[in-house]
Amino acid sequence: MSFKSALLAAAATLTLATTALAGDITINEAYARSAGANAKAGAAFMMIHNAGDTDDRLIDARSDVSARVELHTHKINDQGVAQMMHVPEGFVIPAGGMHALARGGDHVMFMGIKAPFEQGALVPVTLVFEKAGEIVVEIPVDLERQDGGHGHMKKKSN
Repeated sequence: MSFKSALLAAAATLTLATTALAGDITINEAYARSAGANAKAGAAFMMIHNAGDTDDRLIDARSDVSARVELHTHKINDQGVAQMMHVPEGFVIPAGGMHALARGGDHVMFMGIKAPFEQGALVPVTLVFEKAGEIVVEIPVDLERQDGGHGHMKKKSN
């Protein structure tokens, strides 16, 4: 395949793989990563938009890629050290607004990863919302990302 063909194929894939939605909720700019080939945990980050006129809440996430999936955040403890913690009540997605799941903040946590996250692979995740219900997305692994920039994901066909 020529460089031009590869570039066009990549652009077409990104154009088609930008958004997943259910009800008033839209998921985009998602990516997943782990700390390396031997990592036992990983995380997913994304932007969640709520076009509705009432708040919604991300209350759960599920995936077969790990033994457990939880919604997590970082809190600063009394010693000034950031600690990761489970957020069982989930995250409010404000009406007409958005909520970022980002490195160093709120995120989807995969614990007990069954196989290494490989660059470019897709991680299937079901996001569960209080009002919008379930959204199944395929989130691309981006091990090279250095900071909070987001990538694209695919909605999984049922």
